[in-house]
Amino acid sequence: MRSLTVNAALAAALLLQGCVTINIYFPAAAAEKAADKIIDEVWQLKKPGEPAAPSSNAPQSR
Repeated sequence: MRSLTVNAALAAALLLQGCVTINIYFPAAAAEKAADKIIDEVWQLKKPGEPAAPSSNAPQSR
């Protein structure tokens, strides 16, 4: 009888633990600032006057 009680208590504890939801708050302003930083870094990689990617679909080397 004792083992049945222990097993029931263990099952109830596991069931309650599985129902826990963790909410993480990430401020929209911080996300926008991070996105702006990434965009600025990408634009700085391309030098002024440099053409965009080649428009040809052919392989560049063989």
